[in-house]
Amino acid sequence: MNVLNIDGCRIHYSLESTSQDASGPIMVFANSLGTDFRVWNPLLPYLSAAIPGIRFLRYDKRGHGLSTATPAPYSMQRHIDDLVVLLDSLQLNQVLLCGLSVGGVIAQGVAAQRPDLVKALVLCDTAHKIGTEDGWNTRISLVREQGLATIADNIMKVWFARDYHANHQDELQLWKNMLINSPVEGYVGTCAALRDNDLTASTSQLTLPTLCVVGEEDGSTPPALVESMAQLIKGSRFVTLPDAAHIPCAEQPEALAGHIATFFKENGLV
Repeated sequence: MNVLNIDGCRIHYSLESTSQDASGPIMVFANSLGTDFRVWNPLLPYLSAAIPGIRFLRYDKRGHGLSTATPAPYSMQRHIDDLVVLLDSLQLNQVLLCGLSVGGVIAQGVAAQRPDLVKALVLCDTAHKIGTEDGWNTRISLVREQGLATIADNIMKVWFARDYHANHQDELQLWKNMLINSPVEGYVGTCAALRDNDLTASTSQLTLPTLCVVGEEDGSTPPALVESMAQLIKGSRFVTLPDAAHIPCAEQPEALAGHIATFFKENGLV
């Protein structure tokens, strides 16, 4: 188990090679609210097959998975700084940075703050600003008072497409368990970070190769919102995935891997 201590917060991470070649490109993953780095498990085999020699760095952001749930609230800058410190400590730069939902917000922030660290972005089901102050405050209060199980069913409705609900009931229950078992402190802390965040100005200055992906049925960051982010980033590519909602790496991993691999190869990144 790999752990990095950042100001009293233990950040859990995994650096994995897909072959004996330790010099292949490195793809870094930042996960969504209420998940841990296992959310990428369905995607990695397809990426490994499509991009031989690629290496993966996954981590549990503060308050999620096996990382420490420090006292809430958090700021988005705190999440951004955590990833910057992790990359610096591992002496990684010019990585291919992929973020899902709040992980995509973190990825935008890292790319803007430390362009030396990031070669390209993959932004999945995310935006420069997500949700409203009232909406996040309502969610924080509800989770504080009644726990994550209270909101789990409604979250599953926006996380996963109709087809997934109809045909993947066992997997759906596992994702629901992941959400329910997330530390409340980490969940509400990150809700506060999203509530207070607006990266419109810095994201509009990004110029690096960027792929923006959204599930057609995403009820959390709808396609129009993700497209508005893509329009801020000069030269970005915007893709919608059918039969997917907010967690395309779980719902349509093969299709998502195909888009990522094509984008990387067309831009000479792998």
